[in-house]
Amino acid sequence: MIPLFAQYPLLKERIPYVSLGEFPTPIAHLSKLGREIGADHLYLKHDGLSGSLYGGNKIRKLEFILADAIQKKAKQVLTFGFAGSNHCLATAVYAHKMKFKCISMLLAQPNAQYVRRNLLYSHFCGAELHHYKNERTMYMPALIRLFGHFLKHGKFPYIILPGGSSPIGAVGYVNAGFELKEQISRGLLPEPDQVFVPLGTMGTAVGLMVGLRAAGLKAHVVSVRVVDEKFGNKEKFIKLFRKTVELIRSIDSSFPHMKIVDDEVDIMHNFFGEQYAGFTEQGMTAVNLVAKSEGIKLDGTYTGKAMAALIDRVRNNSLRNEVILFWNTYNARDFSGTIKGVDYHLLPGGFHRYFEEDVQPIDKLH
Repeated sequence: MIPLFAQYPLLKERIPYVSLGEFPTPIAHLSKLGREIGADHLYLKHDGLSGSLYGGNKIRKLEFILADAIQKKAKQVLTFGFAGSNHCLATAVYAHKMKFKCISMLLAQPNAQYVRRNLLYSHFCGAELHHYKNERTMYMPALIRLFGHFLKHGKFPYIILPGGSSPIGAVGYVNAGFELKEQISRGLLPEPDQVFVPLGTMGTAVGLMVGLRAAGLKAHVVSVRVVDEKFGNKEKFIKLFRKTVELIRSIDSSFPHMKIVDDEVDIMHNFFGEQYAGFTEQGMTAVNLVAKSEGIKLDGTYTGKAMAALIDRVRNNSLRNEVILFWNTYNARDFSGTIKGVDYHLLPGGFHRYFEEDVQPIDKLH
């Protein structure tokens, strides 16, 4: 039984859940990196190993989202992201496993090697991929697809919000907070003072904050924004926090009633760079440092920027004596063998440019 359900059995009866991942994910003591940056008690929660087919932070959310889709008797799921979206790939992988048809509505983004890999794996898993230049050009095709499906099948496809960041998706990271408490109790790490996590569509950071509080942990969540501020900000963070708590308490009123105020949301904004998925020197330096010191792979879009922020705060705020946990949300499963031989020409034409044009220069250097 997952830790959240063990603590609140009523939730097990009333919240749909399907096991997709491999939990608990490991804890690593980053002693070499810690010595390098001046943090004696630096740890990593390796959600990159959260699933055998594909890892990362989305699997925790999909365990609740896809279960909800099953309960609603959906046959198709429709979701959104950018061309190289890890969320859309994770949805494609696990929707395929659960026999759903997956449709991904994808926006243009700066090119990178991971974009190519993710597109090929999504195609391999049978996802229907659509490419759009911007949000404005996506809206009407998305509406047409929704109503066309309704007219044909009498129901809409199950819609999964970008990043899986709905209240039901965030419950996956509420559970993660209880999972961490169990690992602390087993002596795998001391109770953290600070937990650093990338902030995209916010479901991971919000769910984690709710879960840590409900589990009685003191850890302060530091969110590092890696998306445009219109998607990741305090106002939306607080709104999702409240809706997640309301959802859980509507099912089990014994779950703590939590309030949140503006000052409790700690978002670091200075490591985003110029645009989403545009790699930064600071981020890629952090990626290289972690790979060299600990043999752990981070990425330039999310976790590299979050680690750069952690390093900066440690060095500028003398956090040597604090226990710091970095929550690694980047997939660590190698699927290169799976996509070997998949021809990108099988993808819709709008995606071909990611294979025919150069990746961003900083990506070629790392």
